[in-house]
Amino acid sequence: MHAGWLEELPMDSARQQEMVSGVRSLDKRTPVREPSPGSAGQRPRSRPMRVIFTFAGGQGHLDPLVPIARAATAAGHTVAFAGRPWMVPKVKALGFACFPGGTDEGLEPVTRPLVPIDMEREGRDLIVGFGQRVARSRAPDLLSTFVSWRPDVVVWEETDPAAAIIAERLGLPHAAVPVLAFGLLGVPFAKGYNPVREEYGLEPDPSGGMLSRYLVLSPFPDALRDPRHPAPPTSHGIRILDVDRSSRAAVSRPDWTSAIEGAPSIYFTLGTVFNHESGDLFARVLAGLRELPVNLLVTVGREIDPATLGPQAAHVRIERFVSQAEILPHVDLVVSHGGSGSVLGALAHGRPMVVLPMGADQPLNAARITALGVGRSLDAIAATPDDVRAAAASVLADATYRESAGRVADEIAALSSPDVAVGLLERLARERRPICEAAPRGDPAA
Repeated sequence: MHAGWLEELPMDSARQQEMVSGVRSLDKRTPVREPSPGSAGQRPRSRPMRVIFTFAGGQGHLDPLVPIARAATAAGHTVAFAGRPWMVPKVKALGFACFPGGTDEGLEPVTRPLVPIDMEREGRDLIVGFGQRVARSRAPDLLSTFVSWRPDVVVWEETDPAAAIIAERLGLPHAAVPVLAFGLLGVPFAKGYNPVREEYGLEPDPSGGMLSRYLVLSPFPDALRDPRHPAPPTSHGIRILDVDRSSRAAVSRPDWTSAIEGAPSIYFTLGTVFNHESGDLFARVLAGLRELPVNLLVTVGREIDPATLGPQAAHVRIERFVSQAEILPHVDLVVSHGGSGSVLGALAHGRPMVVLPMGADQPLNAARITALGVGRSLDAIAATPDDVRAAAASVLADATYRESAGRVADEIAALSSPDVAVGLLERLARERRPICEAAPRGDPAA
């Protein structure tokens, strides 16, 4: 790695000199020494790392990073985040330092009508939107942040390729964290970010190898992946949701679950982005579910007033936001848009689903949900209240949906803990090579 390439980038002279000096100082950094071996079953002592976690989207892109960041902090490492400006206060509220990068274009919630699913449009939004437009806007700020903050390892969620591009330009090892359950990113996504790679002096990456170059820390079970897109050799499953499925009876139940004594409970959400793009879907789904003899909780998002849905019966509770960790242990069915985070949360608790996909990754997730027998999928535009009511009633009545969801929950529970992810990151910082093999049993950092 050398600093000369920076001198050719368009920027003011003072800024250019600052960046060049920073990269040259990185070039002179003392190499990491291998730790001395520990006794059997013990984690080798590792020098403290500086780990930066980056994400290009909203809450659903941040959430999978947080458990790993907390585990890294608990292990004595220094952690920071880099997100788009609108998300910086949300990260700081979690107790982490956070650097802004790029613009908020396309990130702030905007109310839009519900439109038919167009997978060609969704693919273009991902490839050209995140892969190129967002990456190009974030790359200069990430370059500045990495040079000044001097991370040892970069951890990026998979729609933030600018972080990997800048890491490779600076010679830093990096790890990707998937946020799309079906595992589609690869060659198509590379077509989006390759122009940005070339702008920073890197060779093209036509195969998408950058996405899994060194290490992938996946929060999703293999069952949710599209079988046509198997996990790469560097992928390691990491459990980001700590769920004790045996504790449901022991924990006091929320009061909304007792409005109809002994009745099943349903949780209905449209997430934190598509809730603004759902047209009349909230009203239609609510009209169907509230006619069932169930206890119903609906969350509409922080920016939507629950009063817009009108007065409700006693067995219906509408809130702006409630943590899913407080809800999912107590419900029998989850009705949602089928976003990857909502699907992972429901299945980690062994809860079957009814999904109404509206776009992005949701149609692909819906296909896996039906293929696995863990729920049913409805057309978000065509579904009537009667359709929603019938689908929810059938899933509640058929134990096979719950049994299938329980099997996927077992697979999620068997994933490694965030502490293991930290051990893998320590290995990556030491060895600076692809980490394909799992750590020996009982030794997360071997």
